[in-house]
Amino acid sequence: MNTRQQVFSWCCRSLSDHVARQREGYDWLMRPAVRLALATTLFLASCTPSTADTTTNSPSTTVLPTTSASTTTNAPATTSTTAAAPCGIPESIKDEVRSYVDIEANVGIVMGVVGPCGQDVFAYGASSLEGGRPLDEDTVFEIGSTGKSFTGILLADMVQHNELALSDPIEEYLPADVDVPTYEGRSITLVDLATHTSGLPNLPSNLNPADELRPYADYTFDQMYEELGTVELSTAPGSEYQYSNFGMGVLGHILELHSGMSYEDLVISRITDVLGMPDTRATLTSDMESRLALGYRDKVVFPLWDNPTLAGAGELRSTVRDLLTYLAANLGLQESDLFDAMQLTHQRFHQADDIYGVGLGWHIHHRSYGEVVEDHGATGGYWCYVGFLQDKQVGVVVLTNTFHSVDQIGLDLLAKS
Repeated sequence: MNTRQQVFSWCCRSLSDHVARQREGYDWLMRPAVRLALATTLFLASCTPSTADTTTNSPSTTVLPTTSASTTTNAPATTSTTAAAPCGIPESIKDEVRSYVDIEANVGIVMGVVGPCGQDVFAYGASSLEGGRPLDEDTVFEIGSTGKSFTGILLADMVQHNELALSDPIEEYLPADVDVPTYEGRSITLVDLATHTSGLPNLPSNLNPADELRPYADYTFDQMYEELGTVELSTAPGSEYQYSNFGMGVLGHILELHSGMSYEDLVISRITDVLGMPDTRATLTSDMESRLALGYRDKVVFPLWDNPTLAGAGELRSTVRDLLTYLAANLGLQESDLFDAMQLTHQRFHQADDIYGVGLGWHIHHRSYGEVVEDHGATGGYWCYVGFLQDKQVGVVVLTNTFHSVDQIGLDLLAKS
């Protein structure tokens, strides 16, 4: 079976996953996969290099306790960074990670936890099935929709600096000749886009990629504008939760237009340079490329996905080291000028049901052990889970180079924190 035939086979098997993942936000990933079986495909990743100027800031000072140096266990392809209890990863969770890899559900997994007493990292598996390197906290992965929380922080930071307001109608920031849908006179606002309540579709109806394995690479801004002009809203913006990659992509583009910078340069200048996250960006540096784990689906390598137009929906690559820094800043464990903006993104702006809420780019779940603020991401060959308990100041990251969910690993670790 060739690669193209395998993709069609994957899409058919995805149908059964579609309903189960809809509430978790993976509906948008499954729906393009279903489209692939009909002649189109999945979702996102990197953007092209930009020439826009960026402002480099010195990383903020960390207030995390110092942990001991990384050590390598005797188990093949397994690394662990020791930290003082209770911040260490329990052996039962490590066994869970090992089981995913040993039964060949995942090629490799790297996970980390951060809290008031420090951080801990555990990795198991390899960067590829053939001659791959052992994974560690500096291995690079695609993080997919986890990038939506970055879009939320960019929006919140601009709000904090009085550059725009959450209640602003989106037509104020789009070209004058772009038709923007309304519902009985109610405009879509910036906060509607950030909370998946705009009423815009999950995916644009005019998505028709030339390359089925890189479905977003050739989607254009003109197509985005065309889609906005043809959408008919069935509900008032702000009234109902409806997961929308298209809406988050529009939000990212609005932030680009407002700032005069590319989405990637916005992330670098306003978030990753500020926090000291050199390995979080869309365009891989040569050093990052040397540490990239190959992505797999059903043991077949999947290409990286470019997403230059809907970048706000998720186009970033990152490492566990960087994402632990990101969580530390969100939790206030690392001092940052972004703290107020981050806290704004954690607020519950919309209540989808009794236990499920939405912040700015984050989802908030009420669980038996606390309020979990989380973000999931999946691309053709990768899966990412990021979540934290605000009251306990504990956060977890789980990255894998396989299209196979690792969410439960992250939730199990949070539950034991």
